[in-house]
Amino acid sequence: MKRSYILYVLALLLLAAACANPGSGPDGGPYDETPPRIVDMNPPLGRTGTQAKKVTITFDELIAVENPGEKVTISPPQINIPDIRTSGRRITVELLDTLRENTTYTIDFSDAIQDSNEGNPLGNFTYLFSTGPTLDTMEVAGNVLAAENLEPVKGILVGLHRDTCDTAFTRRPFDRVARTDSRGHFSVKGVAPGSYRVYALKDMDGDYKFSAKGEMIAFLPGLVTPSSFPDVRYDTLWRDTVRYDTILTVHYTHYVPDNLVLLAFTEANQPRHLLKTQRDVPEWFRLYFTAPSRRRPVLRGLNFDAADAFVECRSEGNDTITYWLRDTALVRLDTLSFACTYEATDDSTGLAVEQTDTFDLVPRLTVARRDKQLAERLEKWEKQRERRHKRGDFSDEEPPRDFLKFDGRVPAALPPDRNVSFSVSEPLARFDTAGVRLLLGPDSAQTAAPYVLRRDTLDPLRFTLYGEWRPGQQYTLRIDSAAFHGIYGHWNKREEWKFQIPALETFGTLFLTLAGADTTATVQLLRSDTQVYRQQRARDGRTDFYYLQPGDYYLRLFYDHNGNGRWDPGEFASGRQAEEVYYFPVALQVRANWDIEQTWNVRERSILTQKPEELVKQKADRAKQTARERNEQRLREKQ
Repeated sequence: MKRSYILYVLALLLLAAACANPGSGPDGGPYDETPPRIVDMNPPLGRTGTQAKKVTITFDELIAVENPGEKVTISPPQINIPDIRTSGRRITVELLDTLRENTTYTIDFSDAIQDSNEGNPLGNFTYLFSTGPTLDTMEVAGNVLAAENLEPVKGILVGLHRDTCDTAFTRRPFDRVARTDSRGHFSVKGVAPGSYRVYALKDMDGDYKFSAKGEMIAFLPGLVTPSSFPDVRYDTLWRDTVRYDTILTVHYTHYVPDNLVLLAFTEANQPRHLLKTQRDVPEWFRLYFTAPSRRRPVLRGLNFDAADAFVECRSEGNDTITYWLRDTALVRLDTLSFACTYEATDDSTGLAVEQTDTFDLVPRLTVARRDKQLAERLEKWEKQRERRHKRGDFSDEEPPRDFLKFDGRVPAALPPDRNVSFSVSEPLARFDTAGVRLLLGPDSAQTAAPYVLRRDTLDPLRFTLYGEWRPGQQYTLRIDSAAFHGIYGHWNKREEWKFQIPALETFGTLFLTLAGADTTATVQLLRSDTQVYRQQRARDGRTDFYYLQPGDYYLRLFYDHNGNGRWDPGEFASGRQAEEVYYFPVALQVRANWDIEQTWNVRERSILTQKPEELVKQKADRAKQTARERNEQRLREKQ
């Protein structure tokens, strides 16, 4: 009886220990560090000559598949999305496409499989089988970077075509595919011997071929022939975080190439359509297009004469155009009806065609509503004036009115190589340069300084004032009242902007020598990856940056092959790659009154490691804390 009682107590203790769940943390013992283990695969891994479209993998514990749509890649690519299900200890993958003959199929789970309790990953796992008598095991690996800024491209497809004709990329789906991880790395598995074309594709329509405008793409100019050789690597077993226990020699098969770099871009010749129209106020309306064009739209008035009816403010590529109405009678027209003929892209052929659309535009703020608002302002002012008069205050006798405004302010400290820019709030009927004065010196001793005032050729509302700046001196830009008259009867109030040209000692200088650079090299000085502080074309293998404010700067270089002053993407049809981009690998610290002499060999370092880490936005996924690391943390916390 006593022995039975002891056994009963022990059973209760064991049951309590089991209920405590030793994998649950500090209160239930150490975390389980063991990853899930495969106990059965049907069909077996590497089976040849099988036509099974359903694969079942069984584990020794409950498992989960993390983000299967993102992490699990099946090759050859499946047009019909496979059915991937997890139930308890089992993963089932059912292929819905017809199986190809004599083809190796791979289901690459990457690191998606993990146990349900602690999230211990199985590790990178790929299941494969073949419908033919042989199993293809070659691999092709590398990285995909954005051509414009060398960012790792996450989640883009990388595909192989055995058909080496250039048109295969646009005619048929890939033969083998993989998807890049957060580092932009890919590995295409199950590749048969032979030569291949390699492409990358941000597949927007899910057809595994380059068929939709706006898809990001990359392509290698030559053929890739996979091969392998026996190799050795050394793995370290650590006793703890400081001391290692054993160095293991591991023999393995090394598949090459494993260092391909694809530079992805989106072609410039994107489909052009009218995106939207905008008319906030009666004086103007705006047209937005999805892509640039050299041709300006032609407008034909349906309820007005469009000849010389507008002042146009255009972007460089005519993709955003603002039309200001010259005639105040048109401004008061409730609805503006017109036909617009513009260059568009035919969706079926992809060719440029003329398209005409008609519009009836009504301003959000109508003339009647604005007149009412003005009347309310005037009525309010009249009442306030009456109250002031009763107090004997006759200081403000001018009724409220709208003035022409300036958009743009001069910074307090203007570098000697910069100029003053400003815009006016409406097109000008006239302006008097005699009313614009640039004065040198403090208020007590100002003298006239020479300047040139130029109007922008694309945007006639924008002006730039060029001066002969003297470092260490103070300037005042004074614009007299009514120096600028707008077409709607508004004129400006008196404006005065004060600014200083800092002394040369407050700036630093960078003298940059480019070793082996192309004659088309253009260097960009960056404060961040999206903020170009300066840009200069190299001359005779060097470029110098003067008047730099103290701080950290980064260097980016691109080869401006067409000489248009900007980076251009490639084009698949002509086989043209994007213009090459390089980064100086570290930030340069500019100090006041200090010159930096720097030599930069743009090809000295691998393009994969050129971009400074602090500029990389696409960071690698943070590694999950393993159960072992959590156990070690628990021990440290207990000490």
